[in-house]
Amino acid sequence: MNSALFRILRIPGLLLACLMLGNGCSREPADPLAQAGGEWLFINYWAEWCKPCTEEIPQLNAFHREQAGKARVIMVNFDGVSGADLKQQAQTLGIETTLYEGDPAIRFGFDKPQVLPSTYVIGPDGKPRQTLIGPQTTATLSAAMSGS
Repeated sequence: MNSALFRILRIPGLLLACLMLGNGCSREPADPLAQAGGEWLFINYWAEWCKPCTEEIPQLNAFHREQAGKARVIMVNFDGVSGADLKQQAQTLGIETTLYEGDPAIRFGFDKPQVLPSTYVIGPDGKPRQTLIGPQTTATLSAAMSGS
């Protein structure tokens, strides 16, 4: 095969491979709990029936946007809702951050929270730093990154 033809066919082939992998070669990591470039993770447990949980969602969304590249907010439904039901709840509540189906507690070595909302702060080194209980603001989440 001549090299010019190979170069022409290579690009569509790469695009097809990306689509076959299922993520369209998005910049979002395949594992939402993976930390790229020393990012902080804020793992927030919430439930649809929890009024403080739903009230803090705009603050979590704002923090997620403001800290892009430095920190990410991962939302975990306390009741284990998944699939289309989880997406529907997230849409209804206006959740803009990453949804995680499952329980990351085992991976990071913490217990499932007893109080909602609860936010686990994971440092850039992948180690749990602290647990924030109750509704959070952009200020309290930022303070957790600085150790204040």
